[in-house]
Amino acid sequence: MPKIVDPEERRRLVAEAVFRVVCRHGLEQTSLRNVAAEAGLAIGSVRHYFAGHTELMVFAMREMSARLIARLTAHADRLLDPSAPLTPDEQRETVVRMLAEMLPLDEERRTEVVVWLSFAAAARTRPELRAHADELYDGLLVLTTRILEGARRAGRLRPDSDIAVEARRLCALLDGLSLESAFHPGRLDADTMLAVLRAHLAALTPAAAS
Repeated sequence: MPKIVDPEERRRLVAEAVFRVVCRHGLEQTSLRNVAAEAGLAIGSVRHYFAGHTELMVFAMREMSARLIARLTAHADRLLDPSAPLTPDEQRETVVRMLAEMLPLDEERRTEVVVWLSFAAAARTRPELRAHADELYDGLLVLTTRILEGARRAGRLRPDSDIAVEARRLCALLDGLSLESAFHPGRLDADTMLAVLRAHLAALTPAAAS
């Protein structure tokens, strides 16, 4: 009896191979042939699921985004669950953990950051990738804006704060930590990144609410 192959599972397996090739050799080495070899597949199998290199790259970008969104959603659901309200300390910690999903604190997230930076750099000169790179950044900006708006409603944001500016500043902080960790992994460990993130968030909090 022929083996039944789940097409989506096979496409995700190929995306995983893309991530590994990018991390080891860079985006310029993610040819269909190299990715097929990494996935342990014939190149014809990869071509069966992806019409070409661009479609494969776009799928890999979306797969990476989907994984991140799933983790962020789990934290957001905990924040918004009316049946299990969180204490102020629990809310703060949940927000920290949510934002930390975008930092390279472990091997999985380090891989995602390296892949994302490679895609973002390529999108600068490849229009077919630009929209997807912009979509991910815009999603991060929306998330940080909503977090800050929630903090303001709860009285945990300085009243003079400009949410639009602070959202971009928080995005820049996350980007900067990710960049430094990716390019200089020995200089910035997980504890330091978390300490910087916590210090930044604490600076946005009114003294009376800290």
